[in-house]
Amino acid sequence: MAASRAAMVSRQLRERGIADERVLGVMASLPRERFLPDERRGHAYDDAAVPVGFGQTISQPFIVARMTELVRVADGDRVLDIGTGTGYQAAVLAGLGATVVSIERNPDLAASARARLDDLGLGDRVEIRIGDGSVGATDGAPWDGIVVGAAAPTVPDELRGQLAIGARLVIPVGTRDRQELLSVERTAPNDWVERSDGPCLFVPLVGAAGWADDPRAGPA
Repeated sequence: MAASRAAMVSRQLRERGIADERVLGVMASLPRERFLPDERRGHAYDDAAVPVGFGQTISQPFIVARMTELVRVADGDRVLDIGTGTGYQAAVLAGLGATVVSIERNPDLAASARARLDDLGLGDRVEIRIGDGSVGATDGAPWDGIVVGAAAPTVPDELRGQLAIGARLVIPVGTRDRQELLSVERTAPNDWVERSDGPCLFVPLVGAAGWADDPRAGPA
């Protein structure tokens, strides 16, 4: 797996323009295979999203790297991660020195991610909560960054309002079938600047500030 991981970083990330050496270093050292079900570990370094059960996926390595690069994590930042899944995005953020609160609506995924992060020695840097991530976490706001691993129909106002000044929210926004990856930077108490990083495709963000339901949700 080490050779596959190195090839992933070189070919899928660096050659496609991921330039943050800190992000590249964390993803070169983090065993992505540990974040997949046993029967799918052989696909850990595929250039694609991989199903992990319950209608969810672990995002394509490039997308994880790009979202992480866009959110601009500094050592000691407090970051909100929405859509824990298997915990891979949270682990990358923690590897950059962030303290992470990660919200997952599926209790089974949350439990397995919590155990996985503990096994990897990251449990003290990542708190996993079960709940509606679409409305964020007001008790920790303002956040130094917010990363959303599911697609919303619009940018939730709740998440805009939980950003610190100068911080970024990175979120896919659009229809269920096509989205744009947006970075939303809060430049003043009532000012946000949105930029598109191009098209993407994510599972739906289900919740009060997202979609009402997920047609793909089901058994593993």
